[in-house]
Amino acid sequence: MKKITRRWFGSMMAVCLAAGSLAACGGASGTGATTAAPAETPAATEAAATAPGGDEGGKEAADGKGGYKIGWSTIYLTPSWMQETSGLMDACIEKYKASGVISDYTIANADGDTSAQISQIENMIAEGYDAIILDAGSSDALNQVVEKATSQGVIVVNFDSLVTTDKVTCRIGTSDVEYGRLCAQWLVDTLGGKGDIVVFSGPAGVAVSDGREQGAMEVLEKEADINIITTLHSEYNSAPAMEVLNPVLDANDVDGICALGGSLASASLTAVLDKGLDMIPICGENYNGFLRQWSDLVDDGFESFAVCQPNWLGVLAIEQSIRILNGEDYEQDVVVPIPSIDNSNLSEFVPNDYSDDWYPIADITDDQIQKYLTPGA
Repeated sequence: MKKITRRWFGSMMAVCLAAGSLAACGGASGTGATTAAPAETPAATEAAATAPGGDEGGKEAADGKGGYKIGWSTIYLTPSWMQETSGLMDACIEKYKASGVISDYTIANADGDTSAQISQIENMIAEGYDAIILDAGSSDALNQVVEKATSQGVIVVNFDSLVTTDKVTCRIGTSDVEYGRLCAQWLVDTLGGKGDIVVFSGPAGVAVSDGREQGAMEVLEKEADINIITTLHSEYNSAPAMEVLNPVLDANDVDGICALGGSLASASLTAVLDKGLDMIPICGENYNGFLRQWSDLVDDGFESFAVCQPNWLGVLAIEQSIRILNGEDYEQDVVVPIPSIDNSNLSEFVPNDYSDDWYPIADITDDQIQKYLTPGA
């Protein structure tokens, strides 16, 4: 795993240039069983500026395939995680456009409005898009429009926030349940299987939050000597998170916090420090503000664990879309292992020059792209 630097996006571009039988951003063709104008972002600009040398035009589309019209429908674009994702996708798309594999690419940002996202997908269907890459605002509200798209021959590759319909062409993501399991198991092990803890999850009723909480509870409820004082829910934002956590810390002796989100972990650690409490184990996510706090406290004995939702899932979605459009073999559900950070590899991620709300993550390699997208690999 490489240390994260400002050349991270350039490294991602190196992956894109090296991989694929058609063009810049993909692995080799799969051979397993067969299943049935980009926005400018700072990340995209940096990716283009730092990309290493090589065939700037990418490889030419093979066998007359290509000229595809692809759209990305995202529930929102403002959060830093989405900006990172968009930058990686933009850089990859540009290489595909240069080679003629993609002719048109559009981003439709629903600004958090599921109804708007449905309408935008309807427009893409009507305008004859060959493929729609989807980061869904709802696990079920988009099912009908996804089914309409695929019934009309539009490829729909869904990544990160996933829909539930089995009519989607392909889903690519990590397991939210496994996310929760990993965090909870680390906390149990760190506490030696005994202690009074707080489970701190995101908004109730949101698929990501519910999945993470489910996974954590699967682990914690098996531990007879782990007492869950309370389960808290908050927006993924430090201010409201501290507001709900502070009263619990005031009223209880807490031995550990199972924080199932980066800003939740950062808020938890800030609250503990502000109150002058003894240091306790707090797990979290690769949210840069939390990683920096953690790094500053390592010499004081603070220990933590963080999981990562990879931004390069969007690049995998682009690559999978091209493979499917070219008639190559693919799997409908691609589950990506969850990267993690602990005290042993924290120094590979911080210090860095990114803002607190950035999400540092190690590069995806060409071998990983091939492994994740090649059926049976």
